[in-house]
Parts: sequence; C-alpha cells; structure tokens
Amino acid sequence: MKSLKTIIFGSTFALGLLFSTTVLADSVYTVKPGDTLSSISTEFFGSNNNIDQIAKDNNISNINLIHPGQELTIKTDGKATVAPAETTKETSQPAQEQQEVQQEVQQQASTSTSATTSSAKEWIAQKESGGDYNATNGYHIGRYQLDPSYLNGDYSPANQEKVADEYVAGRYGSWENAQAFWMNNGWY
Repeated sequence: MKSLKTIIFGSTFALGLLFSTTVLADSVYTVKPGDTLSSISTEFFGSNNNIDQIAKDNNISNINLIHPGQELTIKTDGKATVAPAETTKETSQPAQEQQEVQQEVQQQASTSTSATTSSAKEWIAQKESGGDYNATNGYHIGRYQLDPSYLNGDYSPANQEKVADEYVAGRYGSWENAQAFWMNNGWY
C-alpha cells in the first residue's frame, strides 16, 4: 500500500509541476532557529501578508513568539507557490535550459536566505528602537541599540549597519541566531 501511495503522490506532484506551480496540500513546517512567522509566511506565500492566518491556524496568541522544533500547519488553500524544480536527464530539455533552471533555483534559494536574514535583522531593529537610527535609551545608541564604544563616535546609519553586522556575526553567527537569542532572553 505504501508504494501505491508513493506512486500516486509522485505522479500527482509531477503533474502539478508540469501544468502548474500551485500546491493545494497543507504543509507541516518545523520551526528552525531564527525563523519568524514573517519569514515562514514569505517562504510559503511570497510575502508576510499571511502571518495572522498562520498564527490563527496554529493557535499562536503571540505572533512574535515561536520556538525551534515547533511544528506549524501551513494551510495553503492553493495560494502557496513552489520554486521550479530542477530538471532531470529524463526530460527533453536541452542542457542549456537545464542549467538556466538550476541557476534560477540557486538564485531563489540565495534570495530566500537573504530575505530571512533581513527579516531577522529588521525584527531586531524594530524591537530595539522601532527602526530609528537616532534612538537612544540613555546609553545604547541607534537602530540596533549598540554600545557607543562599538561605533567609535560615528553614528551614521551606514556605520550602524556595518557595526551591527560585525557584532552579530561575531557573537551569534547570524541574524537568525541573534533573533532566537533575543526571543529567549529579551535582548541580544
């Protein structure tokens, strides 16, 4: 019976890719460190417009609080799109077209990674200062509420971005990890 399910699912999926890129089934997504409902919505729907729906479908009362390992049901209702799949040698596409598809898939994966990073970075900026480069809490300064000694007297937006990226890379390795730490501790 299992092999019959595999054949049916595989055939249905292949036909779906051949005729359309819309997926009609719900998905179970396991939250990874650094994920936000915004990044998950963007991954499944191409924008963060579905945050409230994901929260509602999964009984999440605080949209800013999800945990690594948590399983979320993503109800796509035919709205989710998937990236074009890599072609195989069984297709009749010439090698050049196969390379173009592979490059597009790699570019989309890269864009998705940078979107996740910028999503986590923006999330922290909003939590720390409301996104304001001129914000101060009496000691920490700017969009990311950095120690003034890190900025060396240069409070320009460009320097704040550079120093924040260096700080996060050195301390956490990524903005996603910094966000996960912030979510667990209330600071980064």
